Amino acid sequence: MPACCGFLAWLGNQEPQEESRTTYRRFDDGKRSVDFVLAYNGEDQVEDHRHKREIFEANLQREGLQLEHNKVQRVHFIKIHAPFEVLYRYAEILKIKVPLKPIPGQDQIFDEAAPAFKSCFTRMCRSLFSSVQLNTELFPEREPRIHLEFSRNYLELYDTEHPNYFDDSTRYSIINFILQRQHFLEGEETADNLGIEKLVQDGIYTCAYTLHDKADRDRLLKEWANITKWKNLQPLDQIKDYFGAKVALYFAWLGFYTQMLIPISIFGLLCFLYGFVTWSSDPISRDICEDSGTIMCPQCDRSCDYWRLNETCTSSKFNYLIDNNMTVVFALAMAIWSVTYLEFWKRYSAGLVHRWGLTGFTHHVEHPRPQYLAKISHSRKLAGKTQGTTLDPDVPFWSIKFLPNFTSYSIMVLFICISVIAIAGIIIYRMAQRASHSILGSENSMTFKVMILPMTAGIIDLIVISLLDLVYSNLAIRLTNYEYCRTQTEYDESLTIKNYVFQFVNYYSSLFYIAFLKGKFVGYPAKYNRVLGFRQEECNPGGCLMELCMQLVIIMAGKQAVNAIVEMLIPYLMRTVKEMIYRHGWYKSHKEQRLVPYNQFTEDYNLLPAENNSLYVEYLEMVVQFGFITLFSLAFPLAPLLALLNNVIEVRLDAIKMLRFLRRPVGMRARDIGVWHNIMTVVTRIAVASSAMIIAFSTNLIPKIVYAASTDDRELNGYLNFTLAYFNTKDFQVQPLLGGSQYVNETECRYTEFRNPPTDDHPYKRPMIYWKILTGRLAFIVIYQNIINMLQGVLRWAVPDVSGRLLKRIKRENFLLREHIIEYEKQHAMLQAQTAVQNQLHQTKSQESSVLRQRHGGGNEDATSFV
Repeated sequence: MPACCGFLAWLGNQEPQEESRTTYRRFDDGKRSVDFVLAYNGEDQVEDHRHKREIFEANLQREGLQLEHNKVQRVHFIKIHAPFEVLYRYAEILKIKVPLKPIPGQDQIFDEAAPAFKSCFTRMCRSLFSSVQLNTELFPEREPRIHLEFSRNYLELYDTEHPNYFDDSTRYSIINFILQRQHFLEGEETADNLGIEKLVQDGIYTCAYTLHDKADRDRLLKEWANITKWKNLQPLDQIKDYFGAKVALYFAWLGFYTQMLIPISIFGLLCFLYGFVTWSSDPISRDICEDSGTIMCPQCDRSCDYWRLNETCTSSKFNYLIDNNMTVVFALAMAIWSVTYLEFWKRYSAGLVHRWGLTGFTHHVEHPRPQYLAKISHSRKLAGKTQGTTLDPDVPFWSIKFLPNFTSYSIMVLFICISVIAIAGIIIYRMAQRASHSILGSENSMTFKVMILPMTAGIIDLIVISLLDLVYSNLAIRLTNYEYCRTQTEYDESLTIKNYVFQFVNYYSSLFYIAFLKGKFVGYPAKYNRVLGFRQEECNPGGCLMELCMQLVIIMAGKQAVNAIVEMLIPYLMRTVKEMIYRHGWYKSHKEQRLVPYNQFTEDYNLLPAENNSLYVEYLEMVVQFGFITLFSLAFPLAPLLALLNNVIEVRLDAIKMLRFLRRPVGMRARDIGVWHNIMTVVTRIAVASSAMIIAFSTNLIPKIVYAASTDDRELNGYLNFTLAYFNTKDFQVQPLLGGSQYVNETECRYTEFRNPPTDDHPYKRPMIYWKILTGRLAFIVIYQNIINMLQGVLRWAVPDVSGRLLKRIKRENFLLREHIIEYEKQHAMLQAQTAVQNQLHQTKSQESSVLRQRHGGGNEDATSFV
């Protein structure tokens, strides 16, 4: 508890503390900046390691990088600086765009591209939204600029004073590219001795990392990575400068997604309040609560007693909160919202990407992963193609790639089956608990079974899901490493899809069971359908929607709580424990002593490493949450609100984690969020079918419509009796052991089904009304999906990926840029021509002067000889 309190107090106090020591990011000359740091154990006496380090560092220096060693403590550091000559060369190779100086005519383009209502909106809403705006003194608004791929031929055109001109993230990405492509063995340049990652894996270097900037970091900690600033906008431009476009796009997406949750959260809250206000007018829950004579059939074979219908009074009222007239309206709103969110995100991200100079960015020639090259170099079938070279040979699919891919996905299917078996085990546990005599027999037994038992099962389900989650995360990485993924993009997409499929089955299986299977194939008292000898679970007379709601809340809220603890509290506790160990000298050996953080690179060395897949984990968490609210929020209209509250804190916690706990990641370019957008699009399409089936089969909408159409009872006063079938207790397949029960003489009981009574000519058979309801349900699914798909299609057509205003601006900028370059080339050519003419004139004059001098000198000779 004290640790938790200290953690919360620490989160609330984000004002950066002034340090007595001086931290710096410079070489010993105090001028050159430290752009990258390599660290290795100074006590490493292995000659092979030392030799490889020397070769690797010599290759870095041949590339033009400047190195400086620091051997003050037990861990030795190599500081790396990239001069502009190196940055210019690789910026041209990597086609990095940089901002240009102001071009004549660009202001007109920017003014026309600005929304027409901007000034009006600013005047009307500035005071209203002033509390969420950024501090313009710390984060001034930047003037828009036109960007151009870097070329050393156009050095005079670039704005060297602009913050985006070779900012830290660009410098770090260039150096990282160089580090990944240098060899560390002479005369044996193969994939096995390529890149810094291989050196770190082999323990030759302990780590390679970039440095935090104290001034920028403190500013971001104060105004962004701060729980008290939860309502403020994010400084996306500064985040992009500090972490790179890939990280900035994640925070931009998370912030946009969180803001888009606001309207649907408000609407879900209104739907929930509608159910609360109209609680007393629901005929089903009213009839259940007022009923005192309806005896229901036992819910297990031997030890269960009969029970009265009004025992489910409380649960039926709660069920009405989510199963009412607004259910279909909320489902329709959620379907429209999900597509609107995805379409507007594409428009919003297009504007961001263009502002950052990444429009049109593609991995023109994405280099192979060093791990991929090493993998194919060890392949016997490719031995002739890869021997003694680092070339990227063509790897045939059927002879090389097929078997690893088939094995990988076969193992994935196996573990999916294991997950399904785990969920099935929990279901059987629930069946067994219902049949256990130890939990029955009290007056509140039905309340226990309806409310408490689903909650305990949901908690057990959450524990199992969390354990399987750990297994799946490691398994997905191992399976993807086994495949032949040539580029980093291929690797990331394969890992993402594989892990999301795992999580989809893991997190949603139990919810799909309650929504679509529970209570649908139970049978009837004379002939129950059994699983391993146990009767299947039944829904309450009000339906299973309330239990689906409880399961959703437990899993969704529990997952968010577990993730928050894993991401923040555990690192905080680990850091606190380490501080205690270092403070009291409890370390076992001198190698465990912490480095004295007397400068920035030693301070950052003590932080946790920034893993390459850290963003992938964050995306996965949020996309799973998106699945919860789109697939199942019909059962809990407050799910978007729960997600909103979580995400408001999640943005700040992720920022705190990246700035306080982790080393600074290498900035990477990106123009979108990658395969995650495609996954959310697929989930949105699945959600339409899911909502249609939940409404059709798990709510009372269709039976109510059929009942009202078949009778004159528009008030549904007889609907409850309509949904309950009669059963003669003499026809039980297994007679209950009633003992001294008060219902020992009962001859008739009721159960929730549409079947003929025992006195009918065809007892317990399906009546015609059942087939009418089934037809109505199937018809509703078809009609609902077609209407929603049509509306979503109209939205996708009406909201283009890039706004017309931005598209026009891009075209005009490209035209202006072409004309500017043409003019520059013309002026440059004219200048060269003038220079050439001047040089020619100068050369001609020099030659004439030389001739005159020669003539003058020759005349003197003649005169002398004449004399």
